[in-house]
Amino acid sequence: MHRSRLCALLIDCKTSDVDEAARFWAKAVGRPVDLKHWGSRSNYRMLETPPGDVQIQRVEHDSRAHLDIETDDISAEVARLEKLGAGLVERAERWVVMQASTGQRRPRSDHDFCANRSLQTKCDGSRSPDARS
Repeated sequence: MHRSRLCALLIDCKTSDVDEAARFWAKAVGRPVDLKHWGSRSNYRMLETPPGDVQIQRVEHDSRAHLDIETDDISAEVARLEKLGAGLVERAERWVVMQASTGQRRPRSDHDFCANRSLQTKCDGSRSPDARS
């Protein structure tokens, strides 16, 4: 049986200034921006959090939040989620975008989520081979 867990909440922000968006959300949720975190790069800014990640992500689509579900077997997790009624939206290099079965339709859905491999730790706590230091 494969493993999966909630690993991150991403706040998607359709903005040209991810730093401004990160400052807003840092103040809104009471967590400082962590520019030293390995995940603060390019279109991403990390907020200091207890275990688990809250990321601010610059995007081209409408602003929203989405969940990332970490798994050690993406195909098995996608199959499990499809059995629960989720729909496959898009396959990417390291994740699959899914749509929840709560009735919303793309592109206006605010209930998208991703099944992905961890970039930092595996479900068993060991470091992922593609983890950034």
